[in-house]
Amino acid sequence: MSSTDEQGVPAAAIVAGVVVIIVKIVILVVVCHKRARTGSGTVSSDTRFMTLTMDKFLNDMEREKPIRFTSQQLRIATDNFTNLLGSGGFGSVYKGIFSNGILVAVKVLYGNSEKRIDEQFMAEVSTIGRVHHLNLVRLFGFCFEKHLRALVYEYMGNGSLDKYLFHENKKLGFENLHEIAVGTARGIAYLHEECQQRIIHYDIKPGNILLDAKFLPKVADFGLAKLCNRENTHVTMTGGRGTPGYAAPEMWMPYPITHKCDIYSFGMLLFEILGRRRNLDTRLAESQEWFPRWVWKKFEYGELGELTILCGIEAKYRETAERMVKVALWCVQYRPDSRPLMNVVVKMLEGAVEIPTPLNPFQHMLVVAPCPIAPSHPLQTCSSLDSELSTQTVTRSTSICATPLMRKYEIEIAST
Repeated sequence: MSSTDEQGVPAAAIVAGVVVIIVKIVILVVVCHKRARTGSGTVSSDTRFMTLTMDKFLNDMEREKPIRFTSQQLRIATDNFTNLLGSGGFGSVYKGIFSNGILVAVKVLYGNSEKRIDEQFMAEVSTIGRVHHLNLVRLFGFCFEKHLRALVYEYMGNGSLDKYLFHENKKLGFENLHEIAVGTARGIAYLHEECQQRIIHYDIKPGNILLDAKFLPKVADFGLAKLCNRENTHVTMTGGRGTPGYAAPEMWMPYPITHKCDIYSFGMLLFEILGRRRNLDTRLAESQEWFPRWVWKKFEYGELGELTILCGIEAKYRETAERMVKVALWCVQYRPDSRPLMNVVVKMLEGAVEIPTPLNPFQHMLVVAPCPIAPSHPLQTCSSLDSELSTQTVTRSTSICATPLMRKYEIEIAST
């Protein structure tokens, strides 16, 4: 090889290196210029964080089942959002139909801030978008565009359960109502016990139980739902969740929350199914004003037969109704650890297991109690709950040993 060739090789390498450096500098200048143009006006760190979070979330969801629809597709399906099915605090729901004839309910999200809308969007898609069960409403897909955040659900022809409990012109027989109660319990049990990550719904109530054309119940509205690792049994809450009248007492206290809050809400739902009325009705006599307390009184004095007659429940369903009363009373126990697991609730409602005699879940309401003090340990222990209850009852309350039946179904009681 000649000396000229030997000198040419390093010279060519130097030229190539210079060219690469120049290209990188040009690219850097162009990128910075574009960011400066698109970012005219400062972007808050919160907004930038939410954008990055949402981008990652949407990429993750591409690997899941829900379909991503365009706003144009949803406008066509809903006839430009003309058929309003209902509206609530987080959005409006419209009826739609796709070209293949499938009926859908399109929930358009809105709120006070874009951040709040995005949080609700992620809560619903990340929970109900990952699970499938006969008693959970099915999420077909979603739309996430600048001017439209929407969720596309299966259409439920008979609407929500509250219409059939609280309106005179829409009534269901007790057998149907019992099946709805059992189906709802199965759906919640699946969320709590069978999903890879436990899902706490936080807002179980008649308005969030939807009925299909055959009155099959499906738990809906996961806007407040939260994923929870099974190892991390307690969830720290920021602000109140749920609906007053259905939300468990601990939801409004400075205590860690568990999935047992859903069981309390289900108990309140059961009372309304039994009475086919709202739990609180100030138009009634004072003794009947708050239905759960009235039911307890009837149970305490052995007058459930009279209760079933007053609630219009036929004699042939009396045993089933009494079983539902016992389950409801267990579900609304003041102490979270005294409430049974949801899969046990299903068995109780089905008559597959014996139900222990419940004690008064409203004993803590007999006197005006001081505000409970949060336990020093982050996880609320049985002993701390025992001492809390003892300060709130009129008579001395002591823990008693649970029977084998109670231990089997994770039921703990206190006796006066």
